[in-house]
Amino acid sequence: MITIDVLIRETAGLGREDLERWISQEWVRPDRRADGYVFRDIDVARVRLILEMRDQMDVGEPALPVVLSLLDQLYDMRRQMRDLAAALAAVAPLEVRRDVAEHLSKRSAPGSRG
Repeated sequence: MITIDVLIRETAGLGREDLERWISQEWVRPDRRADGYVFRDIDVARVRLILEMRDQMDVGEPALPVVLSLLDQLYDMRRQMRDLAAALAAVAPLEVRRDVAEHLSKRSAPGSRG
């Protein structure tokens, strides 16, 4: 975990005003402590993602909440799919796992309409 001062110092192009606005808009959700904010690795990654989208991809601030929401949904879906795959691996019989894998490979084959 790092403080807001360390994050600003170590992140090129990041200003305190921008970061505080992103926190107030809940685009970044650091932990609040008595002496200020502390940022976990996931928070730091999100700050850098926002900077990259804004500065390198020219995503305007009005569009950022939509893009961030879509990315959050995508990441959540990926997590759910990993959880589902792990559950199948843990409890499904080998035959079922093979059938699922075969079905998925057919759906992703070129020319398939899945």
